[in-house]
Amino acid sequence: MSKSSRTSSSASSPDALLNDLRALLTEAETLTAGTISEQTNDKLADLRARLKEAQESLSEYYDIAKERVTEGARRTDAAIRSHPYESIVIALGVGVLIGALLRRR
Repeated sequence: MSKSSRTSSSASSPDALLNDLRALLTEAETLTAGTISEQTNDKLADLRARLKEAQESLSEYYDIAKERVTEGARRTDAAIRSHPYESIVIALGVGVLIGALLRRR
């Protein structure tokens, strides 16, 4: 697998990234089980490079998720501040609904 194909597959989705991490762990276990040789050192260097790429991808996904959550919280705050009475009525309705559902149990 070439470096460019690994990079594109690891950056495509969280599922692909998890699959890459699983493959990295499997390779690491295989390498640690064998004897140390020049070939193993080369494989370890490749493994470290791939792990670094995976960490960078995870960091990107974390930053994107954090940005989306923050933006959602800002929009929610703005909506509540622009419509305070409607927000109170909605919160009261949701509370009554949850209370009724819990009471049935």
